[in-house]
Amino acid sequence: MKEREDMLNSIIERMGRRQEISVVGFADLSTYENDLAAFGGDIVRGYPYGISIGIALSKDIVDGLRDRNNPNNASLYHFHAYEIINSRLDLATSLMSSFLQRKGYRALPTPAAERTDLENAVPTVSHKMVAHIAGLGWIGKNCLLITPEYGPRIRLSSILTSAPLLAANNPVEQRCNTCRACVEICPATGIKGRNYEFGEAREERFDFRKCQNYFEELKKDTSKKSVCGMCLYICPFGKNLDMKHP
Repeated sequence: MKEREDMLNSIIERMGRRQEISVVGFADLSTYENDLAAFGGDIVRGYPYGISIGIALSKDIVDGLRDRNNPNNASLYHFHAYEIINSRLDLATSLMSSFLQRKGYRALPTPAAERTDLENAVPTVSHKMVAHIAGLGWIGKNCLLITPEYGPRIRLSSILTSAPLLAANNPVEQRCNTCRACVEICPATGIKGRNYEFGEAREERFDFRKCQNYFEELKKDTSKKSVCGMCLYICPFGKNLDMKHP
């Protein structure tokens, strides 16, 4: 079994490298079924393993958020960070899931960005949770996954599967400590500055309504794309990276 686990992991990692996936992690979800079901309900039950993948955002495009009122900067960020990257992630999880299914395993690819509860911005699967359990990073005060390699400048997707992967149940401890950069820059004042604790409600750390209302105000200006990303842009774990990672 150990050899099969290593082989499956290696194949998935190679598939990721061929598609320029920046990070791949494997999560042991056997003790998190109820936590997953709190997001997606019964459809996400019965999968003991998860695959987390992430694509790093363009450093130059994210750095352009320092002048996000510039229509060119806003358009580039919206197009690249959402439309293009999400499509690439969805294609990758689809291909990986097809491979696992062909091998006889159950596999559930989940959308990179689609929300099943639009009012409360709740997805089918918390990609941050799967990535966190897989050891790819920690969930910061900004409610984003923060990786050692790219900070929060990364977008994620997940596959739930029955494939016997060599998987971790090793959540990374938070490293935000006393940093308040994201709290101070948030134009919606929605980030409360509280370090993440597993299982706590999002509202303990983040006022989603303030963020949502802020975006509704931005949308009134139809001359440019409505983007923010300030908490992602300012995070010191991503802001000064040279992005020279394998």
